[in-house]
Order: sequence, then C-alpha cells, then structure tokens
Amino acid sequence: MSIGNTLLGLLETGPRHGYDLKRAYDERFGQDRPLHYGQVYSTLSRLLRNGLVQESGVEPGGGPERKRYAITDAGVTNLEEWLATPEDPALYLQNTLYTKVVLALMSGRSAADVLDQQRSAHLRAMRELTKRKSSGDLADQLICDHALFHLEADLRWLELTAARLDELQRQVRP
Repeated sequence: MSIGNTLLGLLETGPRHGYDLKRAYDERFGQDRPLHYGQVYSTLSRLLRNGLVQESGVEPGGGPERKRYAITDAGVTNLEEWLATPEDPALYLQNTLYTKVVLALMSGRSAADVLDQQRSAHLRAMRELTKRKSSGDLADQLICDHALFHLEADLRWLELTAARLDELQRQVRP
C-alpha cells in the first residue's frame, strides 16, 4: 500500500496534524501494522517537498508546535490517478514454497512433509482470521475475507501439488 497516497486520501477530508493522520491510518488500515510516527512525518515531509501537501497552520501544543497539513490541487490529482490505476495482480511465479518442495524432492527428503507443514500453518492462519472476522466490523471482515481467499487458493495449490508429487519427483530426480 502506498502510505503517501493513503495519507493524501485522509487529508482530502480536511487538514490534519501528523498525530491525527497516524491515528486515522491506524484505525482504518493499520490493524496489523500500525504506522510509526517517524514514518508519518517523513512521508509528510516528502509530500510537502513534492507539492502534494502544504502546511495550513501551526498550533501550540503541550510539546512542540503542531503543524496542520492540507492536500493541494496537485495532491488531489495525484490521488485521483492512484485510485484510477489498477494494482498489478500478484503473480506468484517464483514461490518459496515451490522451491522448498523441489529441493526436498531433489535431496530425497519428504516433500509431502513440507506440504503438510504448510497446510497446517495455512489452516491455523485461516482459523485465526475466521475468528477475527466474526468479531470485527465490516472493514475488518473485508480485509479478513481478502486474506482468507488467498489462503484458500494456496490450499488448492498445496492439494494439487501433493497429488502430483510422484510426477514432479520423476522430473526433478530422473
């Protein structure tokens, strides 16, 4: 996810302090990986330098003065272009798990064990996501669904690969 563009989207609703941006980001998008304050301010500095945000006032606070940031017209244009650009589909053509399966076969180790261990890890993650989804709000449910669908696709691949291990073994260890 582009943190800069996400901050621009949050600023589109109105000027905010860096602290407010971090809190809004963490509430909406940072459940598993909240932003660090340093990341917020370094991103704001870059957006300011690139003319995508501007300072819109300074207020005294309990500590240092608090700068408010506002999105510029160039920032709105940048955000619109980012929103209109589709994300590249994640193609997993060079997958670590596939590499482990092939190396296990090449070395005479059990590739079935590699697949079983991975299957167990996927099922654990799916149980955790399903539990989280059942108690989450709509945004959390959608994020969990996205992850669950990817894990389900991985499980289908694990089953397909397990069914083809003998054939794959003949190809990697003739």
